[in-house]
Amino acid sequence: MAENELYPIFLKASSLNILIIGGGTVALEKLSFLLKSSPNAQIQMVSPLFRTDTRALAEKFGIEMILESYNQDHLKDKHIVITTTDDIAVNERVYHDCRIRKTLVNVADNPPYCDFYMGGIVTKGNVKIAISTNGKSPTTAKRLRQFFEDVIPDNIDDLVKNLNEYRKTIKGDFEEKVEILNNFTKGLVNRK
Repeated sequence: MAENELYPIFLKASSLNILIIGGGTVALEKLSFLLKSSPNAQIQMVSPLFRTDTRALAEKFGIEMILESYNQDHLKDKHIVITTTDDIAVNERVYHDCRIRKTLVNVADNPPYCDFYMGGIVTKGNVKIAISTNGKSPTTAKRLRQFFEDVIPDNIDDLVKNLNEYRKTIKGDFEEKVEILNNFTKGLVNRK
């Protein structure tokens, strides 16, 4: 078995129904993470109580907050669920309820109960890099994110936009266009 068999994808969070269960510090962290990357994400939150900071951020982005304890009815029409409670039994119940519904679930700080991990993300305009440590070390992912934020030039987005315009002018079929762009961009990778 390979060390890391995760398959990275970039989701259009504005097209998915996301549920965050919990209203504390970890819920705030997950909510902040989602909104930083996807400010138009379709998020709903459920918790018997919400921290002031969590409530303020949710209200700022118009996120519906349901003030009650979790029950499986909250999963209706949800694509992704993130549970952040400090109640292990609730988190495990959420996991099993999601598995029955074939809904993707992340139980915060419990890798065996996760279908996906929320890794570090570097964003520079249209360029986005996701970093994963296979759920082993979120701190390492954070440090790598900081490293890449420093080394990727701020004007990388200009390059992407210019290459997109150039791509529109290229004639030929898909394979020919890919070959031309590959040759054109070889200089971006400086190998020693």
